[in-house]
Amino acid sequence: MRSLPILAVAMALLAPATASANYYVYCANEKIEVDSRDPEQMRSARGSGVCQMGPRFGFLSDAQNFASRNFGGAGKPCSCR
Repeated sequence: MRSLPILAVAMALLAPATASANYYVYCANEKIEVDSRDPEQMRSARGSGVCQMGPRFGFLSDAQNFASRNFGGAGKPCSCR
């Protein structure tokens, strides 16, 4: 019976850590987007017509909810002016 708790602890220590993902809300080419690329990567991919529209989020659903509550959701028109 003592081996079961030891085995559980060993598995927990050896299990890979979950990767931390970050999500952002952007205005990219005049449309709201939720993306996991950081601001520098997003500007590199989309050019100068990109601006960040909020903080960094740890969960996709949080970023999507923020975009919906504040800007009408992904795909809605926006401006970086």
